[in-house]
Amino acid sequence: MVDPKLRSSAGQRLGAPETLGISTLDPGHKPPAMPPGRHISIRVRMLDDTEEIFDVSQRASGKVLFDMVCSHLNLIEGDYFGLEFQHRRKMSVWLDLLKPIGKQIRRPKHTVLRFVVKFFPPDHAQLIEELTRYLFALQIKYDLATGRLPCNDASAALLVSHIIQSEIGDFEETQCRQHLLNHSYIPDQMALIDKIMEFHHKHMGHTPAESDFQLLEIARRLEMYGIRLHPAKDREGTKLSLAVAHTGILVFQGHTKINAFNWSKVRKLSFKRKRFLIKLRPDLSQSTYQDTLEFLMGSRDCCKVFWKICVEYHAFFRLFEEPKPKPKPIILSRGSSFRFSGRTQKQVIDYVKETEFKKIPFLRKHSKVQHTNNLSPLPSLRCSELPKEVSVTQFVPHYSATQQLCKMVRKRDQASGQRRGGGHALLAGSRPIMSHGLVNGQSQGDGCGQSPNGRQPSPLTSPLLNDMGAVRTDDEDEARRKRFPTDKAYFIAKELLTTERTYVKDLEVITVSFQGMLEKEEATPDSLKTVILSNFDPLYKFHSGFLREVEQRLALWEGRSNAHIKGDYQRIGDVMQKNIQGLKQMTAALQKHSEVLLEVENACRASRKLEGLCCDFELQKVCYIPLNIFLLRPLHRLLHYKQILERLCKHYPPTHGDFRDCRAALADMSEVVSQLQGSMIKMENFQKLLELKKDLIGVDNLAVPGREFIRLGCLSKLSGKGLQQRMFFLFNDVLLYTSRGMTSTNQFKVHGKLPLRGMTIRESSDEWGVPHAFTLVGQRQSVVVAASNNFLNFPETLEDSALEPESEDDLSASRTSLERQAPPRGNTTVHVCWHRNTSVSMLDFSIAVENQLSGNLLRKFKNSNGWQKLWVVFTNFSLFFYKTCQDDYPLASLPLLGYSATIPTESENIHKDYVFKLHFKSHVYYFRSESEYSFERWLEVIRSATVSSCRNPRRKDPHAF
Repeated sequence: MVDPKLRSSAGQRLGAPETLGISTLDPGHKPPAMPPGRHISIRVRMLDDTEEIFDVSQRASGKVLFDMVCSHLNLIEGDYFGLEFQHRRKMSVWLDLLKPIGKQIRRPKHTVLRFVVKFFPPDHAQLIEELTRYLFALQIKYDLATGRLPCNDASAALLVSHIIQSEIGDFEETQCRQHLLNHSYIPDQMALIDKIMEFHHKHMGHTPAESDFQLLEIARRLEMYGIRLHPAKDREGTKLSLAVAHTGILVFQGHTKINAFNWSKVRKLSFKRKRFLIKLRPDLSQSTYQDTLEFLMGSRDCCKVFWKICVEYHAFFRLFEEPKPKPKPIILSRGSSFRFSGRTQKQVIDYVKETEFKKIPFLRKHSKVQHTNNLSPLPSLRCSELPKEVSVTQFVPHYSATQQLCKMVRKRDQASGQRRGGGHALLAGSRPIMSHGLVNGQSQGDGCGQSPNGRQPSPLTSPLLNDMGAVRTDDEDEARRKRFPTDKAYFIAKELLTTERTYVKDLEVITVSFQGMLEKEEATPDSLKTVILSNFDPLYKFHSGFLREVEQRLALWEGRSNAHIKGDYQRIGDVMQKNIQGLKQMTAALQKHSEVLLEVENACRASRKLEGLCCDFELQKVCYIPLNIFLLRPLHRLLHYKQILERLCKHYPPTHGDFRDCRAALADMSEVVSQLQGSMIKMENFQKLLELKKDLIGVDNLAVPGREFIRLGCLSKLSGKGLQQRMFFLFNDVLLYTSRGMTSTNQFKVHGKLPLRGMTIRESSDEWGVPHAFTLVGQRQSVVVAASNNFLNFPETLEDSALEPESEDDLSASRTSLERQAPPRGNTTVHVCWHRNTSVSMLDFSIAVENQLSGNLLRKFKNSNGWQKLWVVFTNFSLFFYKTCQDDYPLASLPLLGYSATIPTESENIHKDYVFKLHFKSHVYYFRSESEYSFERWLEVIRSATVSSCRNPRRKDPHAF
């Protein structure tokens, strides 16, 4: 009789997951629960030479302690590491993750475990986190100093030069020589000082992250990289050493490799007392074949230790998943029951690629140059959702923005007469860390800056943050508020200024970057050059002048340049009225603006080379959103002017001096918008079809006349393997369902097309035992799908679409030419919806066009005290973070689909005005604005992205203009 508790539901038998909320932000496996029993204190020495004490139950398994160490370091790719300690027989052994700690460490008070690299991958580009590469670099540094990584003088000097570049920064002869005299990195270092300095001089401008990367690139090519020698003898008594690597078993004589046995040739590894046995597969190409090789080691324990690490290396690098435990024998057992425990390398790489985790900043203990390539730890799909095909170039750090920040720090230090590298704010990511002093009025050693036992935390743990090392106090905030105007009209005008700055920058993407690329390409047709030149250059010139006028007016309004002038300059309507008259004269050109999008598409269809250049351009940092959206920006900007004028007219009383100009400007702008409304609706739909075509494989032509995009989102489709996650694309004539491809392009592969004509939908939850299930019944096939709570209205949307008659559309019969595989796409709306298991409609896209915002915000992370000032741009469902408004490209981005925007509760101890919170599962970010108006505006636009139209029934007209 079956236990009722073990009886599975129909949904479970069909393969339904416990939750359809697919998350890529889960920080990883949770540590196993701590078992009861007497607790012991375990000392662990980290790779940066710090020691931490962990309190664990002696009955806890080794995995409990190991997970605690990885959690302490905020380490995601911890599977490459292990805990090593001296056995009672003075032999180095690895902590077994499956056995209780108390049975492995007999004298915990006298034992120090070392957290070190255990598995050395063949290519360090497989290490995705900068923290992981930094820890590997520390391991190389340790191996060099202890002689475990022997190499020739040239290689040793080059390795040391990268180490000191990471630690002291750019070359300065006196400082470099003194540093080498005070620190020893290799044996006999004195003889190589000049050579090291010569190499160091060539690394000018390299960041610590780049130095780590280059260090690992050089080290991995050395024969002894990652090699741990185990003394042995052959049958003739010749002294040898055995080692294990990702490729197989290696045999060394001294430091020279004399033989290697690839895993594919090894049939079995075993040991019997002191004998280590390697059984090989038959080799038919050799006349003389030796079935078993035998090596004599120092003791049985030596044999067993080496055999264990061989088993683990083979499993980690060769298996796809963790091997399952063998069933225990009923009567007697022979041999060891040891097995590899943990994720394999493939599982680690797949997990990190598929997972959008929170990047935690860290402090390099030995480095005076603390800037890194991780300019923001926010979960950016561009950083964490990497393409399946990993290449070295994807991980080479780009450091132009970092260098600029370092120059700012150095100039400040030089001005204050401080010694370079001493006592200034150390940059980790784009987030400064105080090496000494106070943070928000508290010592770094106090409060959350200390570990629970009262000692200083490891430099690898999360630091405290502030804005370029300068602490903003409440008194300074209050003084600033008194210094600037408080009228709501001023903040509305300031929104005009901040968004205009972003708009002019977006125009530069076309008039400078994109147009410059087209000018260099001979395949660019003259018609395309002409249409871009005639449409964008006049707009760029006009809006640059408009921006200068708005900046001057706001400067007068704030009283920075003419503080004695009041009244007449505390308005903005006259500036807008004057410039909108200029825009009205450009209405004819704006009406033809849609020709640019069509001309670009036709040119790409005619020239595959030009098509490739456009795809490559979209991968550049300056093109932070799809290129087609930049081309439609001039039409979208008109909506923003209209909204700003509406808010001003609503705020002003009719008797206000600025009311008449604002009302007249609003009337003119409304007239321009109404004239361009029809053209914009068509172009937005056409642009969305072209963008989706780049994300799909298996559909010939998506942008056919009459087709309208309605919605995309994740549903679970019933198949032979159970419920499988699929991405659905709904149009007014067809429904496509796809899965994310495993190709280098990261596109979605179309599995089925369901025409909407004649389709019916029926509720199927009771039939299949799966919540929110429904069946799509077409003329030729039926599909069973299940939706999460987010998409309960998906069938209603589908029914509405199926009832719509096919419309005639004279937009264009042009066919998209994107037949060639596009570059990898991992940061588009489609991919975000896939990872966040959410849905977006065309109505949402239309609302997103209207809701754009820019400005300065203070950002704080969940576990930090300091606030960092950033220039933030909200567009295309994402926040883009810049250091200043002058930057050409964002440092990081945060897609907001799936997030929630709320107000912090009293228990979160924020105690600041105008703070809102963004959170998704365990990821929490706080943002602080300068005024009540900007606070409300940021919440309004962010909620337009985080709250889908499917959950907001008030939004009815997708083409509301």
